[in-house]
Amino acid sequence: MATDQLRYDKLIEDALRGVVRSALQSVAEHGMPGAHHFFVTFRTTHPGVDIPDRLHLQYPDQMTIVLQHQYWGLEIEDTLFRVTLSFNKMQERLTIPLAAITGFSDPSVQFGLQFEPTAESGAAENVPAVATAALPDAPEKRSSPAAPSTAEQHGRVVTLDSFRKK
Repeated sequence: MATDQLRYDKLIEDALRGVVRSALQSVAEHGMPGAHHFFVTFRTTHPGVDIPDRLHLQYPDQMTIVLQHQYWGLEIEDTLFRVTLSFNKMQERLTIPLAAITGFSDPSVQFGLQFEPTAESGAAENVPAVATAALPDAPEKRSSPAAPSTAEQHGRVVTLDSFRKK
């Protein structure tokens, strides 16, 4: 089998992270429409993640935040976003690189994406990054042993590997 020197898996992952960025940018500019809300799971150890020490102690590896009613100052840049959230009645500013995100879902429309860790976030360089997308009629498949995300509870997830020639 030929070696994929173009790294289509990386190109696909970058494009899907662009979907996350575009959704966040739309909300930053226009507010959260209707019943939409986002669950964003990210690696707290990823380079560039900036969260308060007390949150890092509570979530040493991974954290999920919810953007729904109470968030402030959502700012989107090319490679990261910043948002202020309330934790135990204390507002805290978070900076999250898009590459740190391992899961993104909008349960209101049964949409979700899952991302495998990249080399930047601690995975081996030779392990391709694979993203998954929630689709209503696709067979369910979980790519990690972690608890199912809200997207998986409300939709079905199919890996992009299922479409690759073997």
